[in-house]
Parts: sequence; C-alpha cells; structure tokens
Amino acid sequence: MTKEKVTIQDIADALGISRNTASKALNGRSEIPEETRNKVIKKAIELKYKQFSYLESEQLLSKNSGNIALLTANLPNTSHFGSTLISGLEKRISAEGYNLSFHIIREMDQDSLSLPNNFDVSNVDGIICIEMFNPAYSEIITSLGVPTIFIDCASTVCYPEFKADILLMENQHSIYQLTKKLIASGYSSFGFIGDYNHCLSFNERWLGFNRALSEAGIPLDLGQCIVDDDRLFFSKPTWLEERLNEMQNLPSAFICANDFIAVSFMKVLKNKNISVPHDVAICGFDNGPESMIVEPHLTTVHIYSNEMGVKAAEMLLSRINDPEQPYQVSHIFTKPLVRESTAGIR
Repeated sequence: MTKEKVTIQDIADALGISRNTASKALNGRSEIPEETRNKVIKKAIELKYKQFSYLESEQLLSKNSGNIALLTANLPNTSHFGSTLISGLEKRISAEGYNLSFHIIREMDQDSLSLPNNFDVSNVDGIICIEMFNPAYSEIITSLGVPTIFIDCASTVCYPEFKADILLMENQHSIYQLTKKLIASGYSSFGFIGDYNHCLSFNERWLGFNRALSEAGIPLDLGQCIVDDDRLFFSKPTWLEERLNEMQNLPSAFICANDFIAVSFMKVLKNKNISVPHDVAICGFDNGPESMIVEPHLTTVHIYSNEMGVKAAEMLLSRINDPEQPYQVSHIFTKPLVRESTAGIR
C-alpha cells in the first residue's frame, strides 16, 4: 500500500494550528513569530514533508540564531519615522535569520549613561539606533565594539571620529529647493522654526534654508525665527504663542523643521486670526499623516520610510559581515510636496 504524501494540513493538525499559519511559517513570512516558525519546521522534518524530508532540524534552524538590538528614545509609533521604517527594517533582517529586539532608552538611562537592564551586549550581533541624539550616550554605544548604525544622530557628530555607520533622509537639498521655489514665487522674508541643534537632520534642514537665503541675497532675521531648545515644546504649552507675540513683524513664509512643529504653529496662528497661506505661508517636513489632516493641507517633504528601513538593515548586515570596512554616511532621497499652505508655487 502506497504511503500518502504529507501535506501542510498534516503539519497544522499535528501542532494544533491553522493551515494558513503553517503555510506562512514554511514560506518564511515575517509576521509569523520565530518560535512558531521553528516548531512548524521541526514538525515538517519529523513528518518528512517534501524538501524537509532529508534534513535534520539543526541544519535548518542554526541560521536563526542572531540578534539585532534596536535602541530608541521613543516608541516607534511616537517617532516621526513611524512603524513603516521599522517594518522595512525587520523584514530585511528577518530574511537573513536575525531577530529584532526593542530597547527603550529612558531619560534616566541617558542621564546616568547606563545601558537598559534588559540589554545584554554579549548576545547582540548588531545595534540600530533611532532618535538617539545624546552625544555622550552615543559614545557609550559606539564604544561597545558591536557593529552599529544610527538612523539620524546628534547634530554635533564629527564623521572621522564617529565609529558607526549613519543613515539619514536627504534634508539640505530638499529644503533648499523648497525655499528657492518660495523665493521665485515672490516670497521675500523667511523664518525658521525648530531647534537646529536637536539632531543632524534638523541641522541639515537649517543649512539648506540658509543656503537658499544667502544665494538670493535675503538676510537672515533671527527675530523672525524660533530656534530655542525644543524641549520647550513639551514643557511649556504656551511657549510657541509667546514667541510669536514677541515678533514685531511676521515673515512672508515659515520653514518648519518637521510637520509636528508646523501643525502646532498653524494652530497658534489660527488662534490669533492669522490666515495660512494668505497672511503667511507654512512648510513642514516628514509628510506625516497630520500634514493631510490639517487645514489647509501642509506643504512638506516626503520621507521614504520603508526604503530607509531596508537600507539601514543592509548597511548593518554589511558591517556585521565585514567589520573593518570604512564607515558609511548615506542619504536616501526625499521629495518636496507642494500643497495649499503655500499659495502661488508649483
């Protein structure tokens, strides 16, 4: 009597899971937990299912032993990078057999320059840092001797001395081009809102803004800018309004360091019956969901978050495979998006 072929349903029944889950696990789908995937593969080997019939479990599962630690000062859903970047990152490293563990770096950890309790450096093959802008804490991380990539970093980083790879969205040229478009459309005075020392990305946006003004012969008026320490955004709710009240004259346009700042400032302007864009134009950066919810819709710069996640993973994997290669600083292109908050430009 011919023995019946083993099916995916047989594997699922043996483990008490759905056929769909078993199928996804065998196909390496990233949404399936590693523990479940390993159980499915072991059962497939036991039952001698198709391509697994000649394998021992150690042969297949030994690949999935690496660990990548993600260190961040903010939960992914509160970061302007958002879950899209994390998704692209996780899929890419999972395809190479690595697990991704999350470690939230609290303010007290940064102040004391101590690693989180659940972080075991001896069990980490690589580190990814997102929104880690404390220079002293960044030095602690790079001194561990573990392959590391920073997605954005402190504004004071000096590349020849910084022992880690860095990935950024393109900042300077996109803001430069956006400011040039406003100048060409007749806008003649400009303010910048955001702490340009908050991070390297903000600093590069500030540089692009200043470059456009300089080339057009427009003097920078710091009296029309709000570039204070950005912690005031959270510690003092009335701070933006107070700073606006101090301005003797409004510029014709504001360039904001990100969409969160731009939307917050638009609310302050509305409370003072200042119309956007008729009285003043507003630009942001990030193309976050709020940019299309606020009225008028916000002119901004789109970040390719998923692609940044994939690129960060590839840079880190390359560093793990070849630790002695020169450090890299890479930028992923961004795309200015002109909307209703800036009248008269294309």
